[in-house]
Amino acid sequence: MSDSLLLTDLYIYPVKSLGGIRLTEAVVEPRGLRHDRRWLIVDERNKFMTQRQTAAMAHLQVAPAYNGFLLSHQQRPELLPLYVPFEATPEKTLFVTVWDDMVFAWRARPECDEWLSEALGQPCKLVYMSDMVRRDTEPALNPEGQLVSFADAYPFLLIGQASLLDLNNRLAEPVGIERFRPNFVFSGGAAFIEDSWSHFRIGELSFRAVRACGRCVLTTIDPATARKNALGEPLRTLASYRTEDGSAMFGQNVTSAGRGRVAVGQSVAVHSYKA
Repeated sequence: MSDSLLLTDLYIYPVKSLGGIRLTEAVVEPRGLRHDRRWLIVDERNKFMTQRQTAAMAHLQVAPAYNGFLLSHQQRPELLPLYVPFEATPEKTLFVTVWDDMVFAWRARPECDEWLSEALGQPCKLVYMSDMVRRDTEPALNPEGQLVSFADAYPFLLIGQASLLDLNNRLAEPVGIERFRPNFVFSGGAAFIEDSWSHFRIGELSFRAVRACGRCVLTTIDPATARKNALGEPLRTLASYRTEDGSAMFGQNVTSAGRGRVAVGQSVAVHSYKA
């Protein structure tokens, strides 16, 4: 069965809670895919910002550029696109809060803060996580001491195409995989087969599926239009048949101790299953 599983899509999200960039290959590093969620927008108190509380972030779009990316505003063409490099330089440092974690980060150039403050209508700053920062995943579930970027809790998210198809077959209006912000998308196997995986490989690299991912209100916002679904879909339907511990589950949170490259078209092989 595992021979029929293939990696079909790869995504990185350079800025936490903003749009993704689709890749054909990516580099696996200790805290996730290279350039994935290494940038973060924080408020005046240096607390992380997401679309959960700041709806205006849904209007910001991300496009690939040479050694970086461009930020633009869907509804404000007078705001010229802002270029942001994938990596920052250590000029100014501050401590920022992400959920229950406090870590130090490097400040972006002042024009980045100015652009984002204008775009979002409130004072904010753009900050970068360097390789010197240590932010651990959930220690109770990860005795290996795996690291994570500014992502919510885990360095990778895995979703099967069959799982999305199962959900879309229950919806009046189908949604795209981008609603769920995966890093890895694979084809083959039954819907939600990934829920049973423990250890698996993509190409030559080993990964571990730790636990299911509880979904939030971000899934109800169409990234193409920045409109929130009035009926709370697809979260409402997902919760009707995929609820665990009070959360609607979709996709698997994943870690890896490996380093190397993964590429679209590589085989996905399952080596062990959850008990």
